[in-house]
Amino acid sequence: RGRRRRERAEPPAEDGGATSSSRAEKGEPPRDPVEQARAICLRLLTGTPRTRRQLADALRKREIPDEAAEEVLSRFEEVGLINDSAFAEAWVESRHHGRGLARRALARELRTKGVDATLIDAAVSRLDSEQEEDTARDLVARKLRATRGLDRDKRLRRLAGMLARKGYSEGMALRVVRQALEEEGEDTEYFGDEGF
Repeated sequence: RGRRRRERAEPPAEDGGATSSSRAEKGEPPRDPVEQARAICLRLLTGTPRTRRQLADALRKREIPDEAAEEVLSRFEEVGLINDSAFAEAWVESRHHGRGLARRALARELRTKGVDATLIDAAVSRLDSEQEEDTARDLVARKLRATRGLDRDKRLRRLAGMLARKGYSEGMALRVVRQALEEEGEDTEYFGDEGF
């Protein structure tokens, strides 16, 4: 654990090897931009999958010329090292099961990562409404005990608010929370439908 922290504190040179100033001191010519772009992308892909736009942004930050970046990104896509479709599917699977996020929240996250809208639609459509509602029920069941002792309106708002932050629609959130509270013996007959 200690070693891992030290490694994070001392990031490798951004060009994937010796810095340009140390190369100049040694009398070496500056590295080819395509070679630099390739090294940067490989280093970034070693830790975790990334989208094409994430890699393009990283190359832009490191001032890699657009032509060199495009050449490397296209080649990496061609050989399957960059695959936004697979990235989106894995992201949906992981974040839905791991964090309980609904389709709306997952789509929002994928947009911020630069995934194309059609790929996002395809990935989130793999989650059906029934699966999403089952996950919402599990989330509420886990949080229900922590709300005991609160008045029922506060419990409803707190639990439905938690689901809303995870991207669940208001209608589904209210339905799932009411059901859970009713199963616990709460009288939900007078809960208004005005929202939370």
